[in-house]
Amino acid sequence: MTLQEASNFFKSLKNGTNKESEIKIYEKLLYIINALQSKELSKDEIKSIESELDRLNLESNTGNNKKYFNKILKQFKEYLKDKHSLIPAGYYTNIGISFGAAFGVVLGVVFGARFERSLGLALGVSLGMLIGLFIGRRMDLQAKAAGTVL
Repeated sequence: MTLQEASNFFKSLKNGTNKESEIKIYEKLLYIINALQSKELSKDEIKSIESELDRLNLESNTGNNKKYFNKILKQFKEYLKDKHSLIPAGYYTNIGISFGAAFGVVLGVVFGARFERSLGLALGVSLGMLIGLFIGRRMDLQAKAAGTVL
C-alpha cells in the first residue's frame, strides 16, 4: 500500500465514522502519513515504509476499529522510531516528564523525612517533573534540528 493509498484509506475511514475516539486515531495516522509524504525520503525508505503498511494489514476489517487501529498506530510509530529514527513531536518531553515523576517520587520519599511526608513527595514529584520537562524539551529541540521529528 502506497502512502497516498493509506492516506485515502484513513480519510475514508474518518469520514465514515462519527465516533470521536476513532476520528482522533485516524487523524493521528493521517498526520503521520502526511508528514512522511512531505519529508524527503529515499526510494528505499519509502519502499520500506510501504511494505510495513502492507504488513500491518490495514484493510483487515475487525469489529472494534478503535482498538485495532490504535494498535496499528502504536506499531507504526514504533517501526518509524526503530527503523528510520523518526519520532512524533513531543516524544522526549513525554518520556522526560514520566521519568521525572518517577525519580521525583524517590526523591520525595528520601527527602520527605526532613519535611512533612506529603510535602516531601509533592516537592519531589514537582521538581522531578520540571527537570524531566526541561531535559525532554531540550532533546526534542535537538531532534527537530536533526530533522527526525514527524
